[in-house]
Amino acid sequence: MKLGLSHVIDPRLVPLADATRVFYRNRAAGPSLASWEAVRAFRDKARPAEASTPPAVVESAEWEGRAVPVRIHRPEAAPSGVLLNIHGGGFFLGSAADDDVRNRDLADRLGIAVVSVDYRLAPENPWPAAPDDCETAARWLVENATARFGTDRLAIGGFSAGSTLAVVTLIRLRERGVNAFDAAVLECGTYDLSGLTPAGRLICDEYFIQAYAGSVSDRTLPDISPIYADHTDLPTMLMIVGEDDILLRDNLAMAGQLSAAGVEVDLRIYPAAPHGFSHHPTPMAEAALDDLRGWLAGRFAPA
Repeated sequence: MKLGLSHVIDPRLVPLADATRVFYRNRAAGPSLASWEAVRAFRDKARPAEASTPPAVVESAEWEGRAVPVRIHRPEAAPSGVLLNIHGGGFFLGSAADDDVRNRDLADRLGIAVVSVDYRLAPENPWPAAPDDCETAARWLVENATARFGTDRLAIGGFSAGSTLAVVTLIRLRERGVNAFDAAVLECGTYDLSGLTPAGRLICDEYFIQAYAGSVSDRTLPDISPIYADHTDLPTMLMIVGEDDILLRDNLAMAGQLSAAGVEVDLRIYPAAPHGFSHHPTPMAEAALDDLRGWLAGRFAPA
């Protein structure tokens, strides 16, 4: 068996690489967020999230005395399933509202409901606040999906740090005997925050890790670094990552761990694409979003 990136990358993506590289050559570098002061200044200057049409419905998801805000997008007809969405932002940036337009699009195109979690952010609320909030939303959805949305077909999705939290949420649920989610979509997640694996060492000095889990002596805890978890009995997963992403090796390692545990993994690597590329206006991003929508549509298709 031959195994290399050239064997994993879909040939149809290769013609999109040149235009994508041009975009990144002309794109200004982002700010360096290496301290709490820099993060706070970036937050203060951030523009409000683009509103969707129609707007999300905001309510509180509650479970066992905990509560977390969620933003809900419903399709016009009865939904065929529900996607629990977890936004990215390095555990210290972003909000569920940032994904409103994208989630509205998924609801309209796929005929599904999308519930997005407004989890608490570090460093004000470090681990385990974010996974606690995501678990709360997941348990609320499991208990209320049929009554609220008329379906018990559930999937979970995350972007960057949101992918980390999505996997942690699935592991928490499985440990409690809850296996209600049938599928997961993971975009450019980070799965080793310990800095002990070769992939983890590439990002071990990043501020987001200090902000999120800096007070934890052992960051190999699966609740922080899910690459160290037992991955058996997790649902089928789509993993999306760019070939130029610093987290590529981490995603390759996670895909290997999942596959070895018997999880069905669909790993898709996109050439000329850095971290977070699917949120950028490039041909490669649109290809990735088409793949994501098609994969989810297959999961939610009538049985």
